[in-house]
Amino acid sequence: MSPPPPSRLGWLDAIRGPAALAVVLHHAGWTYFPGLWAEVDRRIDVGTWGVFVFFLVSGYIIPASLERRGDVRAFWTGRCLRLLPLLLVAIALAFTLAAFGAYEPHPGLATTPPFLVALGNLSMLQELLGVPAVIGVMWTLSYEMAFYLITVALFRTGQAHRSAPAAAVLALLAVPLGLLLPGPVIGGWVALLGVPVLAAVAVTVWGRGAARTAAAVAGGALGLALVVLGSRIGAWQGLVILAVMFAGTAVHRAEHGQVRPRTAAAALAVVLVCALFAKDDPGWAPAIVAAGACFAAAFALRRLRYPRLLTHLGVISYSTYLLHPLLLRLLPSAWSYVLVLLPLAYATHRLVELPAQRLARRLADRVPRG
Repeated sequence: MSPPPPSRLGWLDAIRGPAALAVVLHHAGWTYFPGLWAEVDRRIDVGTWGVFVFFLVSGYIIPASLERRGDVRAFWTGRCLRLLPLLLVAIALAFTLAAFGAYEPHPGLATTPPFLVALGNLSMLQELLGVPAVIGVMWTLSYEMAFYLITVALFRTGQAHRSAPAAAVLALLAVPLGLLLPGPVIGGWVALLGVPVLAAVAVTVWGRGAARTAAAVAGGALGLALVVLGSRIGAWQGLVILAVMFAGTAVHRAEHGQVRPRTAAAALAVVLVCALFAKDDPGWAPAIVAAGACFAAAFALRRLRYPRLLTHLGVISYSTYLLHPLLLRLLPSAWSYVLVLLPLAYATHRLVELPAQRLARRLADRVPRG
């Protein structure tokens, strides 16, 4: 089977693939050669490098996708069909493996009411609602969802162009709020806050006029509040993640002449400085710097044609990222792990992701714009 052609923005795929493999390497390292990996990890957290590259890429492309369509309904339809089908397959696989003792889910799942488990994990907000994740790496999806909520709110209120100020303000707020709130202050049945978030999305998609805008603003406010009050990693790191995504958006706007390059550069500098000290871990700051440098280098070389293999790794990066924790207890060596993971990711991309993406495009053509 030949791989699909590279996407239109091949440079983004060219860095998404290595970013996903970095997260894979991080978890495989601790599983298969923990002594060696401990030495690597205290110099640079390779997993953090990978996820922050992902956050920069999301910031760069997601608001641009929304604004290009100009259609909130198509945006949310596309996002749900991009993320949920594979997530449902991965969750089903996780529970199946757990039943045979081949996967160890979070112990808190057994003591959390099933309704809250479903609400948190299927809304992808579990990390911010105090609900255990079925698959640990799902934590990044919660911050992606918060970013989507805020992005839609800015779009509906005509403030989408303020990405650079948003990045700088979020980064500057991260420091004092992080010192005050080093961990989550909400949990338990407060996870029911996921219900009004989903209701806000529903009204934003299907409502009309002022009601849609009000719902979008409410959703954005709830998304931001959940990051500040519910982030398991604390408000400093949580807000830095949002700031990094908006920094990626600022780069896109500077590229297209919507903001001055020096404005975007100033926002990026503020985000970087505030991010460096968000975690007391010697591997953290080098990872943040490396993620920014990698994104900047790829952006500078964005007009190059990258090898198909590299861009294809980016195309299957979501499958690679989401499925890789499920194989760690199944395979005896790092080599067998990689040799099974990549074909599996290719298969799920072809059989699950691509059909869902085609469905999203068909629905976008048929559903009235809104």
